[in-house]
Amino acid sequence: METELCGVRVRAEPEGALWLAAERCLVVSDLHLEKGSSFAVRGQLIPPYDTRATLSALEAVIARLRPDCVISLGDSFHDVGGPARMAADDRERLCGLTARVDWIWIEGNHDPEIPRALGGAMHADLTLGALTFRHEPLAGACEGEVAGHLHPCAKVASRGRSVRARCFATDGRRMVMPAFGAYTGGLNLRDSAFAEIFPQGAVALIAAQGRVWPAAAERLLPDG
Repeated sequence: METELCGVRVRAEPEGALWLAAERCLVVSDLHLEKGSSFAVRGQLIPPYDTRATLSALEAVIARLRPDCVISLGDSFHDVGGPARMAADDRERLCGLTARVDWIWIEGNHDPEIPRALGGAMHADLTLGALTFRHEPLAGACEGEVAGHLHPCAKVASRGRSVRARCFATDGRRMVMPAFGAYTGGLNLRDSAFAEIFPQGAVALIAAQGRVWPAAAERLLPDG
């Protein structure tokens, strides 16, 4: 679904990625690779397939759109030990992706550093034209900001039942990206954490069932 962000045409993709056609740039956020193995280290065993599933989804959207540049908006790994815990074949797949395009890692609170051996370039934030890409959204007005961190989800009523799914949150001036990772949860867009970012409310571009559709702020429901 195409929309305008601070005067720039962007497209929200159903996989949870943002496409900037003019720059041939693909943006993803919050991959949280190796979240499963991080839980296992702490004694909480969950199926250790999140990295594989996330990389498969990433490979698919890259193959479909063929970007020249990929920006990963922070928390690409669930913790600083994640890269060392990666299976050899997953590491090889990731290195294949970072070698294929200009790959930008944005620093996240979970992963302040990415090993150079994985390829790509590390930035605290990055500005392309009117848009600035960073991990954690700043409080107050911030024109052209594209951030992640909060894992926005939207809940709406549809056909007599409620639907809750990840979403892009935007007011036309800035955007908070959905989490792309397979094991990432979501924070309801009605949560107070979004109030300082979108004081007038935000449209939710809901990504589910292979498509993206908008839901105006007044349609959004709180959890519970």
